[in-house]
Amino acid sequence: MTSLREIQQSQKEFILSRKWERFSGTQVFSHLIEELGEIIKHFLYDEKYKVKGAGHEGKTEGLQEEFAQAFNLFLQLAIKANVDLEHAWLMEYERNKSRFPKEIWEQLAEDDQ
Repeated sequence: MTSLREIQQSQKEFILSRKWERFSGTQVFSHLIEELGEIIKHFLYDEKYKVKGAGHEGKTEGLQEEFAQAFNLFLQLAIKANVDLEHAWLMEYERNKSRFPKEIWEQLAEDDQ
């Protein structure tokens, strides 16, 4: 199994080999937002908020690719900021287990039904 740290290192090597470190954090973030917009477009059509032929063009194909592109850009941003995503995620995961107790959220889900 590949760790998040290994994925981040592979992405860093990819970025450096293409000299992409020259792009600013603002540029990478803007590109990430663009890709996230492509992802939300899929959900808007799937949830029938937007309907092809009713004033809208239709969703693009390739949701998996859009997620991969957004993930790559997110990695690039984390690399630029020197954030170890695996460590950061593990720390946040542990915080969230106590911050959002399972029992409370199970009860809230039951109340919603």
